[in-house]
Amino acid sequence: MDDILSTGLAALLAGLLGSIPFGLLLTQAAGLGDIRSIGSGNIGATNVLRTGKKWLAAATLLLDFGKGVLAVVLVTWLFGAANAPMAALAAVMGHCHPPWLGGKGGKGVATALGVFLGLGWGVFIAAAAGWIVGAATSRISSVGALSAMVVAAITAFAVLRFDAAVAITIIAVYVIIRHEANIQRLIARTEPRIGQGK
Repeated sequence: MDDILSTGLAALLAGLLGSIPFGLLLTQAAGLGDIRSIGSGNIGATNVLRTGKKWLAAATLLLDFGKGVLAVVLVTWLFGAANAPMAALAAVMGHCHPPWLGGKGGKGVATALGVFLGLGWGVFIAAAAGWIVGAATSRISSVGALSAMVVAAITAFAVLRFDAAVAITIIAVYVIIRHEANIQRLIARTEPRIGQGK
């Protein structure tokens, strides 16, 4: 019973941390209105960049990333390392489906990278390299995101425990599914490039 309670509390804490909609909060604080009314309607850093405020997009990226790291590290400290994979899943789901926004959140890329770092720096480095290569060669954010997820899932099984690798793979697959519309636009060659309005 104690283990079940600890897992439940760990998932709740991580989910709440993940659900903080930094993109929305920052753009509103900057007087730019509701970020969901422009571009893709997403609350993530890529859409925040479409406001033309690079510093705001960078802040969103860092905070969404940071809450993923914090969720895993804090849960590990409070409830033990066995709950870290569950915390990683909960944090990303919280970002993608924040209850405060009717369950409509971001696509989870930055938060996923954060939990990857929390679970294992090797996976994070590999995923970050995948994002950089994908985004730099294509100038398309979604290509970088998809590349990062594929690399993370492959790398996880080589460097992490099985349960953590499974959690990372589930996260990677879910983030890819969240990019379904992007994938369709990539196929149609209509996906906007980084910094380009949609």
